Amino acid sequence: VGSQNGSYSDTVTMTGTLVNGQTAPTGIYTSSFSGAAFSITLTSNTNSPPTTCTTVQAAPPILTATATVIKSCKVTVASNINLGSVPSTAVNTSGTNNISVTCANTTPYFIGLAPSNGSNTGAGTMSGTGSNTDKVPYQLNSVSAAGPIWGNTATSTSVGNGVAGIGTGLAQTIPVYAKAPGANYTPDIYSDTVTVNVNY
Repeated sequence: VGSQNGSYSDTVTMTGTLVNGQTAPTGIYTSSFSGAAFSITLTSNTNSPPTTCTTVQAAPPILTATATVIKSCKVTVASNINLGSVPSTAVNTSGTNNISVTCANTTPYFIGLAPSNGSNTGAGTMSGTGSNTDKVPYQLNSVSAAGPIWGNTATSTSVGNGVAGIGTGLAQTIPVYAKAPGANYTPDIYSDTVTVNVNY
């Protein structure tokens, strides 16, 4: 400013961190800083302060911090469901494993499972290797191997024949069961790929 009365303006970039944002409910958050929480300090590059800038006569400045916590979900799969090695006479062979779902706090979510054959009722088929054309049917279930079928009719607003949950911001573990009613097929290693769809 020098020795003349006047004004000065500048732009300052400030960065903030949302503490515990992972577990905060979705929404818009604001906080205003003014009065004792906000101050401007004038300094001089000389040994004595400038005589014209020792007093600031102005309305208290106000700074507003705003953050928006959006809906979000992610899913991870621990490992495959392994029905094991079974004889051809085996019936109702089942296996289980967990999926982990992490959704923003208070966010409702609905999970669908889709076998590679496109079934919406969780009724998939496992394929063999090489020239083996046999298909081993299996059923996806929730709760237990004999529980409700777990299909892929869930949407962002309805559970359908899937599984529902409400996010906490932390990982939630959900078991998935698969059951093969029979094993009288060509000896081989059979497998299928299931897509996990999280709707929110």
